[in-house]
Amino acid sequence: MLLCAATLLGLAGPAAARGARGTAAAASRYPAGATRALAHPPRSAHAGAHISAAAKKKRKAKAHKPALRGNPLRGLLAYQTMQSVYYIQGSGLYDGEPFSYLWPFSQALAASVSMANIPHSGISFTRELRAELVGLNSYLDIDNSGAPEGVYTSTLPAFDGTVAPPAGPGGAKYYDDNDWIGIELARLYKLNHSPAVLGSAEAIMAFEMAGWQADPTLGCPGGIPFSNLAENTDRNTVTTAPAAELALQLYKITANPQYLQFAEMAYAWVRRCLLTPAQLYADHVNPRGIVEPALWSYNQGTMIGAGTLLYQVTGDAAYLFQARQTAQAARQYFTPERLGAENPFFPSVYFRNLMYLDSVTHDPPGPKIGQAYVDYAWRHLRLSNNLFVAGSPASAQLLYQAAIVQIYALLSSPPSTYF
Repeated sequence: MLLCAATLLGLAGPAAARGARGTAAAASRYPAGATRALAHPPRSAHAGAHISAAAKKKRKAKAHKPALRGNPLRGLLAYQTMQSVYYIQGSGLYDGEPFSYLWPFSQALAASVSMANIPHSGISFTRELRAELVGLNSYLDIDNSGAPEGVYTSTLPAFDGTVAPPAGPGGAKYYDDNDWIGIELARLYKLNHSPAVLGSAEAIMAFEMAGWQADPTLGCPGGIPFSNLAENTDRNTVTTAPAAELALQLYKITANPQYLQFAEMAYAWVRRCLLTPAQLYADHVNPRGIVEPALWSYNQGTMIGAGTLLYQVTGDAAYLFQARQTAQAARQYFTPERLGAENPFFPSVYFRNLMYLDSVTHDPPGPKIGQAYVDYAWRHLRLSNNLFVAGSPASAQLLYQAAIVQIYALLSSPPSTYF
């Protein structure tokens, strides 16, 4: 049974109405109305992050508190700006139209979990994480209530792409967004050991596993679709590979063999159906078996990470060889120019997985690539208030800010905390 986010902490979730979902890239399959460029953010400050005003007073009163430098400091400054510009005080939610879609929200949650994993920072993110778990409950949809029969393929509990009924419009559940949430809940469980947090991550895993497309009439049967809309029968790398990663996280926590079996099946399907001759992974395959060949860095990253995790839990060196093979091809293809042209969310996923592989193989230059990326962003894409911009024309978005925070935090943390 899905344990809603409010139940995780014994708190009631706020009402919410609508959200705003950021676009991934020009070729994105997210709704066209998702873009919301914030070249001029709607508010200069919220009091949502207790580490902003409160921490400043504490720093004055406690001079002995460890001083942050380098990546941890820059990550903290970017995080404080994310909270002051986008967090809506007292809601657990982030700004959008009026509230963000689940995709940006998932990355804000990832930013908080990543910041909490920086060792010896001297800063607690418990309050932010508690608030975000309450906000997450606003997206929870137990059974697609009110939707006409046949619109959705799954009635399992999971998180809608927008705030769910009765407080909001709800709608489709995006499998990749639920993957991102599940991955962060599994990471959070390693921090707080809350059975409710683990239960919610396992409920997301049940939703993902039930989404598997076994219809033998499909071209290249298998895989997980982009959403649970009945009309959506394309199956994606970005839905299936992160689901394998979540399954492996949960296998490491629970030792449930079903999670390992699913991860092996999902990983093998992506390799069989979406691996290109260049050893890079294409975006998706349609019901007729026609592959969309677009290459994105996060698709390579999630398969690199899934292969590395599979190697760790099985000891099968073939998985590690495949992960290294893809990493080598990706480093050659994804030049700084190509990475710079993508939504920063994409490289943030890519760097996390590349650095996780590097922690096992000690192959350079995963951290060096991520470091060069944020160094450039700090010098050229940062406004005076530590708000980061991206895209053309350049604009600020919650999704961008959360991605930059994550990269700084990951560079400051042991890779063992990444999954």
